Amino acid sequence: MQITLSKRINELLVLAVLEQGPAHGYQIAMSVEERTGGIFSFQHGTLYPILHRLEADGQLRGEWSGDGRRRKTYRITTAGQATLRKGAQDLEQQFAVLLELLGGAHAA
Repeated sequence: MQITLSKRINELLVLAVLEQGPAHGYQIAMSVEERTGGIFSFQHGTLYPILHRLEADGQLRGEWSGDGRRRKTYRITTAGQATLRKGAQDLEQQFAVLLELLGGAHAA
């Protein structure tokens, strides 16, 4: 099964934010947007399916808290940290090849 690049990047963005500490969905979305200067952001309805998938895969753990208006706070797991490291290495390698290829196109 092949995963799309944008899906993979979105997952890694979530894991990277949670590596800094626990957060709920809105905090994650705002942190991604702030930390990337708006280059990356989550569209409405995109983030929560990612969170649910990562939680089901054991990459993060969610806990409900609060009275009345409850929120789910997510934490990265050890498996999620390993996925983040491996994913970052893979992307770095892939983008290095891509940038080399694109750099060659500018020279022509």
